[in-house]
This record gives sequence, structure tokens and C-alpha cells, in this order.
Amino acid sequence: MSGWSRIGAIASKEVRQLSRDRITFGMVVMIPLIQLLLFGYAINTDVRHISAAWVDHSDSSLSRRIVADVQASQVLLFRRQVATVQELEALIRRGEVSVGLYIPADAERRMQQSGRGIAQLLVDGSDPVMVGAVAALRAMPVHLRQYPRPRAGRDNFELRLYYNPEKRSAVNIVPGLVGVILTMTMVLFTAIAIVRERERGNLELLITTPVKTIELMVGKIIPYIFIGLVQASLILALGYWVFRVPVNGSLFQFYLAVLLFIAANLSLGLVISTLARSQLQAMQMFIFVLLPSILLSGFMFPFDGMPRLAQGIAQILPLTHFVELARGIILRGATLWEMPVPLGALAVFFLVTLGLAVLRFRKRLD
Repeated sequence: MSGWSRIGAIASKEVRQLSRDRITFGMVVMIPLIQLLLFGYAINTDVRHISAAWVDHSDSSLSRRIVADVQASQVLLFRRQVATVQELEALIRRGEVSVGLYIPADAERRMQQSGRGIAQLLVDGSDPVMVGAVAALRAMPVHLRQYPRPRAGRDNFELRLYYNPEKRSAVNIVPGLVGVILTMTMVLFTAIAIVRERERGNLELLITTPVKTIELMVGKIIPYIFIGLVQASLILALGYWVFRVPVNGSLFQFYLAVLLFIAANLSLGLVISTLARSQLQAMQMFIFVLLPSILLSGFMFPFDGMPRLAQGIAQILPLTHFVELARGIILRGATLWEMPVPLGALAVFFLVTLGLAVLRFRKRLD
């Protein structure tokens, strides 16, 4: 038997083995498919439909025309109108909108002056990509019959940046990086936890003990909680000292959000560990979760620039909600109670995945 025949026999055996491993075979197809769909369909740096609100103190045909023209540009999507600038700033702080349009009472007089903008755009400056999209609106012309057309080169809108006036990328990245690092480590650690016990033969020993399923799951989670807290503290400290990322909110509330996010990731890892038959399969499933988490969560690309379907998928992922909480607390100084939607979503995700992990583990014991 020649060397080429032996190589062919080994290759044939490897192909048959891969064909029997449905998870590995599925990952061969799904990973490039997911990446193609994410980068080709969901990822869009040409940001449109940014959530916005407006204040109209002019209440004139000019102010109504301004709102209509800005809405028609498709850069902003106005969701509500409020009465004061303070309410507008509160909406931005809570993360309900990213941009506010303030039309002052003297907008008509400003329209005829050459040195002042007609209105102001109040922008959450933590995301430089979004700031660039909104900044393009400054020179947008406003047409109204009774007013002369603004001269070329004039900025009709003044831009006010909140939370990151220097437009530094590190300010936006560091709070989200806490969530990315915790996702990479917490999910992976627990994803191989049960599988490792099974491969080493320890699972049979645990079955014979009086340890309950929920006790085993919680016991698996607790050590990694402390590891996650150390990682979050390290990233936040380096971000503050090295990259000068401001901490405008409560550290206590930030760590509460971190604890909930760690618990959600650990329970997700436990679900994966009950599905995988080997550590290799667990790592493959982990990659299947990690890629959409990083690309769709708003960590790298503006969330508002994604299609509705991609945003809906992102809402299922815990990293999406933690990025919103972390940036809200660290950069905008918001409280957890001002962001009930991402907080509640993380809590529900943790309870559902922990329940699934317990049920899946019981099923395997049977």
C-alpha cells in the first residue's frame, strides 16, 4: 500500500468522522454564512434613523419646517417632543434618545442673521461614528418662502456634544470592552465546565452524591463570579488611568450591572455545556454566540445604523443590554433605575437560561 493510499484512507476516515459530528459540520457552514450576513447586511457605518427628540420654543412655520426637513434627511428619527431642554438632556442621559433638536424662541430672527445657527443639535458624543453622521446636518439648508435661502457655507445648526466633547474613541470603547471581555471569558469557562466533568468521569461521581441540580449549577457559577469582578475592575481602572475615561456614575451601580451580566453569561455557558458532547463542540458553540454578540451589540458599530431585523436579534443577546447599561452609568452618569429596559432584559435572560440549564441537565441524568 503506497503512501498516497494511506493518506487517502486517513482523509476518508476524517471526512466520515466530521460528517457524523453534526455540530462541527454545521459550524463549517454556519460561521462563514453568519459572517457574510452580519458584515453584508447588518453592519452599516452609514448611520440612519438615529433616535431623537425635539423641543420647539418657536412654535412657528419655520420651526415645523426645520423638524420636517431634519426628519426627511433620514439621519434622525424623531420619537417624541418634550417641553424643555432639561427634559431633552434627561432623555439623552437615560439613553432613550441619542440626539436632541432644540429650536429656540428667536429662531425666526436667527434665520435672518449671518453669524448664528437657527437651532441646536444636542448629541450623545460617546460614539464618534454617530457624531459624524449628525454633524453632517449642520450645513443642511432650510427652505421657506418668506426667508431668503441661507448663504453657502453657513451652519444652520449648532452642535453640542455631551459626555465626550473631544470625540475620543477610547471613551466609547472601554465601557463596552468590559462586556466583551466578560463574554469571552465567562461563557467559555462555564461552557466547558460540565463537559470537562463528563470527559474526566467526575460527572458520574456527582450523580451519586446528594447534590441537587440547582446546587451544582450555582456551585459551578460562584468561582467565576469573582474572576469576572476582577476582570471588570482591571479594565475599568486601566481605562481611567491610561485612557482618561471619565467615571460619571455610581461605581456601586456599575458593579451591580456587572454582577447581573456575569450571572447571565455564566448561565448561558451552562446551557452550552449541557448541549455539547465535547470541549471542542462547546468552543464551537461559544464562537457561534460570540460573533453576533460583538458585531450586533453596538460595541463596534452604531446600533441605530442596523436594520430592524438585526436589532431584534441583538435584543436577545445579553451584551447588547450590558453595553447600554455600562455606557449609561460610566459616561452619562445615569442610574440603573433610569434604564429599566436593559436591566430587566438581563434579569429575564439570566432566569431563562439558568432554568434551561437545570432542565437540560436533569434530562441528561435521566
